[in-house]
Order: sequence, then structure tokens, then C-alpha cells
Amino acid sequence: MTDQKRTSAQSLCVFCGSSSVVDQDYLDLARETGTAIAASGYRLVYGGGGVGLMGACAKAAFEAGGDVLGIIPEFLQSREVLYEDVPHEVVPDMHTRKAKMYEAADAFIVLPGGIGTLEEAVEVISWLRMGLHAKPVIFLDRDDYYAPLLSLIRHTCEAKFTPDWLNDFLYEVDTPEQAIALSRENIGKREVPQLFHQPEAKDIERQPEA
Repeated sequence: MTDQKRTSAQSLCVFCGSSSVVDQDYLDLARETGTAIAASGYRLVYGGGGVGLMGACAKAAFEAGGDVLGIIPEFLQSREVLYEDVPHEVVPDMHTRKAKMYEAADAFIVLPGGIGTLEEAVEVISWLRMGLHAKPVIFLDRDDYYAPLLSLIRHTCEAKFTPDWLNDFLYEVDTPEQAIALSRENIGKREVPQLFHQPEAKDIERQPEA
């Protein structure tokens, strides 16, 4: 583990893909995001790898003078090519990685990615639904990459499986500057939502005695 001295007051956690064979536009967006986060004064917290969108974002932030923290599971150090130029923490497993990224974050920015990125994003949304935090989750894409996922989430609200207020914490933007502005507007401004309707006695159906 390298020195993790924190210089930024707040952190933006970026979830994104580790594939390097994707369209160049995705890699460019990741680089722009890293540069913008560095310029904003926020610390970048990310998955620790040096490849794909992860590496592009982290390297851009570091090269722009930003504060960066990578968190990577031990078994992924070689596969995702640990980016050793920035402070990083090697953890035993994926669960610990996600927990530490969540704890370090004041807001989440979700760039395009695969199944792992989807899983990370959906988990922090589920934690929001459970009242474990009130941090904004901002989807950043330029080609409606996340439109199907956000449409599905809205569908669960329409079907009454998910409360409508969840959408108040989810955003979709197409520039890093918009994502950072939304983070700044919302960090620390929201309270943890009221979770569940507490039924009154009359709402509870009395079960017949055996």
C-alpha cells in the first residue's frame, strides 16, 4: 500500500470499465473526466487499474495534478495492471474494494463499463434505496449508453417495486463538467430518505385463528 495522505476535502468515486478494446470515444470521455476532476479540486477514487477507462481516467487526473486513490483486489493486480504512480490500497476481495470505495466517496460518477461496472452502480443504488446513504449517483455518457438501465429503474418505480424518490438521486449527463457541477450541488445537501411505509394497525390484515 502506498501513502494515502488525503489533500482534497471531498472525493468523487468513478465506476468504469477496464476494457481497452472499446471505442476510442469512451476512452476519451474517461480522460476528460479525470482531467476535470483534477481541475475541480475533488479527489478521484477509482478501482486501481491502469487499463481501459479506469486507467485513462486515473492517468489523466494524475497528470493534471489531481489527488487520486486506487482500490484494487489482490487477485486483479496483474489482470487490471495496478497503476502504481498514484496512492493505492490492495484489498483481499471485491466486497472489500466496493465497501472502501463507497466509504471514501461523497458522490458517484458512472462512466460506461461492462458487467462489473453495472454491478457496482446497481449496488450503490440499492444501498441508497435501503437508506444507507444519500449520495448522488451520476451516469455520464454521450451515446445514451445507460438509457436502457435508467429506463428499467424507472419501470420498477412505475410498477411500484421501487419508490419514486429514488429517481431524485439519479442523474444522467453528457459532460464531466455537468457531472462535477451536480456533485457540488448535491454533496451533503440531502438527507437519507424515509425508507418504508410503516403500516397502521388497520392496514394489517388480521389472520384467522387456527
